[in-house]
Formats: sequence, structure tokens, C-alpha cells
Amino acid sequence: MSPFLKYFRYVLPLWGVGLLTNWWPEHQLICRVRGWLARPFIKGCGKGFELGSHVTLLSTEKLEIGEKVYIARGCWLNCFGGLKIEDEVMLAPYVIVSTTQYQYMEQSFRNAEALQLPVLIGRGSWLGAHVNVKGGVKIGPRNLIGGNACVVKDTPADALVGGVPAQVIRVRDVCST
Repeated sequence: MSPFLKYFRYVLPLWGVGLLTNWWPEHQLICRVRGWLARPFIKGCGKGFELGSHVTLLSTEKLEIGEKVYIARGCWLNCFGGLKIEDEVMLAPYVIVSTTQYQYMEQSFRNAEALQLPVLIGRGSWLGAHVNVKGGVKIGPRNLIGGNACVVKDTPADALVGGVPAQVIRVRDVCST
């Protein structure tokens, strides 16, 4: 699809959804309506999607969202390299996920080409407020990422992660029944 068509298929309609709904209050019902309105302009989006106000979604033709996902107010998701958010994930306010990473070239980052690396956020994970996720990272299922963490490498399942750069603090014991 040409960049011109992508603009009219994804960018403009999503901007319109924000323009119409960002002034509405932050309430579960309103977030659900906002998510329902945004769904057609995302590559893949499951049922029960809730979207807070003032969320920036870039390159939604490469964004896949599972069922019962909540993205809170002010999140910024750059999906140029591909972003998959599995079922039952919650992103707290002001989470940043960037699938692009600039390189240093000719004594400047500005002159270099950006790497586009996919990101996966595993089922049932919760990313706290102001978390930053770097391109190429796979966050394991059922992770709790503490507020202000900067996730720069993959995390295992059932992990409590925090810090800058983020490190596994503890892995929960999951009893099978």
C-alpha cells in the first residue's frame, strides 16, 4: 500500500477519532467506546479494547492488539517495526513503546537510518506508568513492569521487572493445578 493510501486508511481516521473523543472524560465506558471507534484503523484488534485519551498510535497497519487490552491516557506507541500486544495486557499512563532505534553514523544520530525492530508484549502483562520499551524486546507473559522502568532486553514469563535499565527483580512461582 502506498504511503498516500496508508495516510487515508489509517492516519486521518485515527486522528479524527482522537479529535472527536479526547475531550471526553476518562471513564471505562468512554475508553471502551474510544477503543471501538479506533478498532477499524488498526491492523488487528480483538474485542474489549479500551483506549484512553491523548494516545498516539503511529503506523497502526503494523499494530496487532489482542482481546481485553487497555491502553491508558497519553501512551505513545511507535509501531513502524511491528508491535504485537497479546490478550489482557494493560498499559498504564504515558507508556512509550518504540520499535525504531537510531544508529550513530557520520558523527550524528540524525544522518543514520533507523532500525525497525518488532516488540511483543506477552499475555496478561501490566506495564506501569512511564515505562519505556525499546525495539526488539519480547516481554514475557504475566509480567509486571514497574513504573519508570526502561526495558531494553527480553523478560521471562511471570517476572517482576523494574529499574533503568530494567532487570528481573523476581520470578513468581506459578503452581499448576
